[in-house]
Amino acid sequence: MLEAVRVALDPTPRQERLLESHAGAARFAYNAGLAHVKDMLERQEKPEWSYYGLRRWWNQAKNTLAVDETTGEAWWPENSKEAYNAGLKSLADALSNWSKSRKGLRKGRRVGFPRFKSKDRATPRFAYTTGSFGLIDCDPYALRLPRIGRVHCMENVSKRVDGAKVLRMSVSRHAGRWMASLTVERKDGPMPTPLKGGSVGIDLGVKQLATLSDGTIIRNPRALDSNLRRLRREQKNLSRKRKGSNRRREARTRVARLHARVADLRRDLLDKTTTMLARTYADISIEDLNVAGMVRNHRLARSVEDAAFAEFRRQLEYKTARTGARLHVIDRWYPSSKTCSNCGTVKAKLSLSERVYHCEECGLVIDRDLNAAINIQVAGSAPETLNARGGSGRRTDASRRATRHPVKREPSDGVSRVRLGAGLGNEAMQMTSL
Repeated sequence: MLEAVRVALDPTPRQERLLESHAGAARFAYNAGLAHVKDMLERQEKPEWSYYGLRRWWNQAKNTLAVDETTGEAWWPENSKEAYNAGLKSLADALSNWSKSRKGLRKGRRVGFPRFKSKDRATPRFAYTTGSFGLIDCDPYALRLPRIGRVHCMENVSKRVDGAKVLRMSVSRHAGRWMASLTVERKDGPMPTPLKGGSVGIDLGVKQLATLSDGTIIRNPRALDSNLRRLRREQKNLSRKRKGSNRRREARTRVARLHARVADLRRDLLDKTTTMLARTYADISIEDLNVAGMVRNHRLARSVEDAAFAEFRRQLEYKTARTGARLHVIDRWYPSSKTCSNCGTVKAKLSLSERVYHCEECGLVIDRDLNAAINIQVAGSAPETLNARGGSGRRTDASRRATRHPVKREPSDGVSRVRLGAGLGNEAMQMTSL
């Protein structure tokens, strides 16, 4: 099992200069390799843009590329070879993604051809994959970085790793702070026993981040909106600074720190909420939200992205797999908000402004989000059914479009097409053929 351990570094001024030098070396190798590939493509030659092909080219050309223009001496030995390899690996991945995207072999949006990295805009980063890097014996608050030395950490990194094998270490700078991300490999432990907690349905929203079927409400901190005024002020201040000046660099750092604070506030709540859910309940049911469609509404796009629904689901998937809880994903076409949780009547229309659900059949008056959460809980506990035409209702194509597999051809009123049961959650992370 692979895990990521991320810690903050506390380098000295000399070590900060060395870190920036290594990050610049990775960027230089990336740009040099990209220029080489573009030159061969313009000459209508077939370049070798695999990682090992780019490494072979770099080893042959580094004595002529990484040379001081005034003295004529090669400066590449000043940095670890792993920094150059990290830049070439990033370029090889970018070219591979572009090639697969052109051929339709890659999911998601179409990927463009790689562009050169600017020193002013690109995130400084490099990585170690070989050599004597990682933890230091009898020094739990430090990491060893080749050519840089012992770098102090802000926390006990040895306790975080806890005896696991370190496979890779990536170093990057975010908002003026250097961070180290360690990829560690742990032995697979015993299968977690199912929790004894009950079941719960979760309705995600913008006004309230999550409403649980038991009545619990998790407030939405609105991390971006709460800092938007300060962010606008700092961005206006940045726009007035002369390009290339020291004051502009300081203003950019203040803007970056504000963005980092927004991300930290959002991540902190999501981590605490998903951990609580995974440790408390045995069965958790959520909806398969169409976030890409929701952000097309420009009035709600910023609030939807600020809530981070996809990150909420991603964290639930791996945390429930660790604790033994079962995660059920309800089909996105299930009308959880329009259905009465008492009698099952489905409304034809329900505007977004109606925050209280009124049922004309049984007279139920209930909060709209709580009503939806109860319906999601019921649908998650029901067995999976087929739609009215005998199809599965799943998305099986690579583009994840709304597909159907019709078998019958008799007319249908459309109500029974909705799949009431729960889809596959963390209990079936591997692909299944239908």
